Amino acid sequence: MSEEVLVVDSPVESVTRLTLNRPEKRNALSDELRLALFEALRQGDADPNVSVMIIRGAGPAFCAGYDLSGSNHPVERATAPRDGWWSRHVVAGWFEMWDMTTPIIAQVHGWCLAGGSELAAACDLVYVSDDAKIGYPPVRLMSPPDLAWQPWLMGMRRAMEALLTGDAMSGAEAVAAGFANRAYPPERLDEEVLAQAERISKVPGDLLALNKRVVHRAMEAAGMRAGLRATAEIQALGFHQDSSRRYMANLRGRPLRESLNERDAPFSDYRTASDQDSREG
Repeated sequence: MSEEVLVVDSPVESVTRLTLNRPEKRNALSDELRLALFEALRQGDADPNVSVMIIRGAGPAFCAGYDLSGSNHPVERATAPRDGWWSRHVVAGWFEMWDMTTPIIAQVHGWCLAGGSELAAACDLVYVSDDAKIGYPPVRLMSPPDLAWQPWLMGMRRAMEALLTGDAMSGAEAVAAGFANRAYPPERLDEEVLAQAERISKVPGDLLALNKRVVHRAMEAAGMRAGLRATAEIQALGFHQDSSRRYMANLRGRPLRESLNERDAPFSDYRTASDQDSREG
């Protein structure tokens, strides 16, 4: 991999692959990476020779969330920095992916946490490795999700459990819950995703665009777009709660690793488990 935060290649004809390339940070979504990702997605969507786009991560993880160690600014769409601006602007970005004509595949391995799970949820198809860990741990001390995909993709009971605990799902559990399409052994994930992308690319692009839109319009008729926007507003309320204020002050006053460890230690998971390591937001 190069030193670029995003690597773009075309592994097979009509398929563009975008690789998040911050492996030392578990591909945490910095402003630079988010901007590069959306610029590449827009370019691919405008190219008539591109039938499918794949998003994957370099190194041991797909994406461990937003980068809490740096500054976060409006990236996907210009947004005035008023109360609730963060959730509104990232949800607008995920809807931009939703509205693109080109099918987008998330290829998920390792950690897929918080904002990383939102990125995967914004894609049209999600294929995971058996060793994937998908979760939203910030609900424990920070806020509800920016993009509350859980009720829509997993149903009320599974979503409630996920948001009341912040626990992670395995790849197999993610498929059973409805978050992902299929799970594969890690060593087969690349080839299986490429095979599916190639299969999709056999359908003419104009029909692919309509076929993608059918599913989205059906979900919108059921209220999904309005529901995701409504819950983004609730996310903004999270930062006004006393526990969240204390947690955010704690983040600013000490190393990020220590704050995350303190959050997860009572649950004995994520980086506090003896055999696990992550960096997420």
